[in-house]
Amino acid sequence: MALYEHVLIARQDVSSAQVDSIIEELKTVLETNGGKIVSTEHWGLKSLAYRVRKNRKGHYVMLNLDAPALAISELERNERIHEDVLRYLTLRVEAHEEGPSVMLQGRKERGDRGDRGDRSDRGDRGDRDDRRERRDRDESTGKEAE
Repeated sequence: MALYEHVLIARQDVSSAQVDSIIEELKTVLETNGGKIVSTEHWGLKSLAYRVRKNRKGHYVMLNLDAPALAISELERNERIHEDVLRYLTLRVEAHEEGPSVMLQGRKERGDRGDRGDRSDRGDRGDRDDRRERRDRDESTGKEAE
């Protein structure tokens, strides 16, 4: 069987218990078609990039699946029918990641910069001030800037 990562977004007005019941429904669909859920991660209620069916937020859930292609197509068919599922995405992977996903890791574990103090890519501010002084000096003397 193939390995998949499956992320779904449920409506913002459903409770966490209802999201768990949706997962259970999807689990039964997978098991009847010969697949199984290896692990489940609840990423929580997050803001969407744009409105989806009048929702600004959604409950994100990631499922690691071990299932045949027919089970995945049946799973996606059921999600299209289910009114509480806003979006879903299924990706085939070579192997499931060990430990928590990037969404559940903290900033320090990922290695992100905590502060934005180093802005060396923006250039030196002194250069801009020097150009401004030269322009003002040239305007006062009546010369054209070269």
